[in-house]
Amino acid sequence: MRVLGVDPGLTRCGVGVVEGRVGRTLRAVAVDVIRTPADDDVAHRLLAIERGLSAAIEAYQPDVVAVERVFSQNNVSTVMGTAQASGIAMVAAARRGLPVALHTPSEVKAAVTGNGRADKAQVTAMVTRLLGLEIAPRPADAADALALAICHVWRGTSVNRLDAALAAARKSQAPQRTAAEPIRSRIPGSVPSPDRRKAR
Repeated sequence: MRVLGVDPGLTRCGVGVVEGRVGRTLRAVAVDVIRTPADDDVAHRLLAIERGLSAAIEAYQPDVVAVERVFSQNNVSTVMGTAQASGIAMVAAARRGLPVALHTPSEVKAAVTGNGRADKAQVTAMVTRLLGLEIAPRPADAADALALAICHVWRGTSVNRLDAALAAARKSQAPQRTAAEPIRSRIPGSVPSPDRRKAR
């Protein structure tokens, strides 16, 4: 699985691509930060983020895009910009038919460090170690994007397998309809077919 992780933000939008699967060594494919000037018009900043994310998707051909789920913060302007960048990431993925997964910050921290309350330094250190990087990814937005991708490789595949198993179990337990049994007869209060009305 190849996952493109996005740590959304207006000023700095982290992008990290990780390849691997559960039980295997992870590989860092790419990491970058899309930057936009704070004094630019918001619409132009969002356009720049969209172009950067679209270029990354085209270049690295991920199987899925993992985006940090936005939570409310005390700073309204910050959370608004983060939410806008998050929406742009989801649209960029959807436009190319890619599935989008949302992971909470605590979920990502727990997956990477084992502690849902880990600080940014701990996340960066573990990302560096897990991916076998010689140099820690900077700034923190870059490390967070890689952490999101790692989280989805480990947790997303497990969730997908669980969903598939549950779907298969439901299918096997569902009553089977014979070919001769009319569909209408299974719907309470349905009108009998013309043939059945004549028979009565």
